Amino acid sequence: MIQIQTFDYKPGEHEAEKASNSYLMSLIALIAGLPLPIINLLATLIFFLGNRKGTYFVRWHCTQALLSQFSLFFMNTAGFWWTIAILFKDSTVNNIYIAYIFTLVIFNLTEFIATIYSAIQVRKGVHLHWWFYGGLTSAICKKTL
Repeated sequence: MIQIQTFDYKPGEHEAEKASNSYLMSLIALIAGLPLPIINLLATLIFFLGNRKGTYFVRWHCTQALLSQFSLFFMNTAGFWWTIAILFKDSTVNNIYIAYIFTLVIFNLTEFIATIYSAIQVRKGVHLHWWFYGGLTSAICKKTL
């Protein structure tokens, strides 16, 4: 799921810290606004916008963190509103709902673990390339501004 790749240069201490913080931002937002899926996405987006003119290493990792939060946002939003419909409307819990929530928990737990691992490794200056998001990030993020 996560590959270690080489970067053209060794990032400095300041760059590694900022890139690592892009992953930590989503974890902090998760703790602050757990029931609302938009909180994680907004926190990561704000951090991305604040660092979009930073070095390539920082921009690349901010973009990868944002893309992972963006896809989780849609999955979590669907689960959130489905649960609200069950609680406050005539909807009932069925096997499809249980399977979706189980899948949602597995995806969120996997992303949580990958985010912690990435924050630690990127803080050390290691360039991590997530499956799917890494390729998409490389396509989006340009080396020069």
